[in-house]
Amino acid sequence: MISKVSDLAKPATLAEWLVYLEQLHPKSIELGLDRVNQVKTKLGLTPNFPLLIVAGTNGKGSVCAMLEAILSCAGYQVGCYTSPHLLRYNERVRINQQAVNDAVLCEALEVVELARVSSNTSLTYYEFGTLAAMQIFMQVKVDVAILEVGLGGRLDAVNVFDADCAILTSIGIDHTDYLGTTRESIGFEKAGIFREGKTAICADPNAPAVIYQQAELIGAHFLQIGIDFGYIDEKTNWCFWRSDSKYQNLPYPSLRGTKQLQNAAACVTALDCLQETLMVNMDAIRQGLLSVFLAGRFQILSGQPMVILDVAHNPDAASFFAANLATLEPCTKTYAVFSMLQDKDITSVIRELKHCVDVWLISSVKSVRSASTDELLTALGDNGITNANTPIGIFPDPKAAYVFACKQATKNDRICVLGSFLTVNAVLQ
Repeated sequence: MISKVSDLAKPATLAEWLVYLEQLHPKSIELGLDRVNQVKTKLGLTPNFPLLIVAGTNGKGSVCAMLEAILSCAGYQVGCYTSPHLLRYNERVRINQQAVNDAVLCEALEVVELARVSSNTSLTYYEFGTLAAMQIFMQVKVDVAILEVGLGGRLDAVNVFDADCAILTSIGIDHTDYLGTTRESIGFEKAGIFREGKTAICADPNAPAVIYQQAELIGAHFLQIGIDFGYIDEKTNWCFWRSDSKYQNLPYPSLRGTKQLQNAAACVTALDCLQETLMVNMDAIRQGLLSVFLAGRFQILSGQPMVILDVAHNPDAASFFAANLATLEPCTKTYAVFSMLQDKDITSVIRELKHCVDVWLISSVKSVRSASTDELLTALGDNGITNANTPIGIFPDPKAAYVFACKQATKNDRICVLGSFLTVNAVLQ
């Protein structure tokens, strides 16, 4: 472990900083708020602008992107912190929907490093980046910030900051080594972002009881989709409702997917609840919904054959992907460029996808956590998929698998790239 930046040559570029951060802490993930709080206090990071914090198994990125787009259309200077990134680290920290440049990031990282060393503590890569993002938002003096939880909620670095509005998108089974193996235990961790007297929104229509119980225990103002707010799909547009308000003729979000109205309803609810501090009119909501974009979430590339990119990496996300695929025009053959991390539920993800894939093109990804092709073959076999009944190709990396798919697929076929952020990253490169 490196104790301070002087143990190595001082990083001069963002690339050097990222290498440094990867070596700084003995574990890539270590949940807990004590170390982060210590450095946060040293930095004096006490935001004086509204904070929206978003947690959930799936849908976090979509909700953050919608909020970011709507608030930007309303004329606010918006800070948004998300993870992981697809192509460049800069994507994680955005001002007015634009990734901050290397120089701004390097300056913030150096400020955090000085505070960390003087606090005599250690931070993970993610914790360091979280504090650097808030340092930037405070320096720029944003009007509002949106923070996406990285893992769980209660012990995630983002939770050292107090949410003026907390949003839970969904509660599914993922990260079981850290959050537990049941929706109740995972829900408990995610509800840790709720705050006394503040709005807590749950967009999961089948949320475990612990979500409501934690909100009541903390004294949060809890709003549940289907009870306190919701949406009506009117086929050409949609209607948002709350007990005391109703917005009609809203456009579909430009993000594709069967769950996006659920996510959009949570966003409108949050903005409705913050109207006293963040006035947002209907024009901004409409413009934001129409303009929002998020790479790698059922992202369809133009051309033939159709290419669909999706970072789906857990069973719920895979189920949503399959449901979204079913809404498209039928095709002759579906190729899946597929790789996953070994700590994910690979067998269950394949189970959700197997009925909509005709050809599997598997590979490992560039990560120490990558599942091997042997592990992927085993998971395919566990689902009854073998070369005897379904074509399976094995490749050294997703790029090679994608190149093969492009050569084999006809204009009436489609190519799906999915399984992890790293899979999509390799093909986008």
